[in-house]
Amino acid sequence: MALPDKPIALEPDQIAELNKKLSTMRHNVNNYLALVVAASELLKRKPDLAPRMLENIMQQPERVIAEIKAFSNDFEAALGIKRDTSDVVFPSAQMGQ
Repeated sequence: MALPDKPIALEPDQIAELNKKLSTMRHNVNNYLALVVAASELLKRKPDLAPRMLENIMQQPERVIAEIKAFSNDFEAALGIKRDTSDVVFPSAQMGQ
């Protein structure tokens, strides 16, 4: 990871944009986690719904990862951080294995 070698100046509108993206990411991640909790609670009461609920539950980690990755990319771009992603393995790539 290559960090900038000089101070970074962000304009107030750039900070506001990052803050909005962070807020959106938090909101979306909370929604995905709420779906996992709701599906789990429903499974306790109605085990016959397992196939549908498990499919729903299994989709959420990939969605969370995508949200975090998108925000990280925006954050790093705003701060001028360069990342070599050729050796990065995201958990979603290993989930089906």
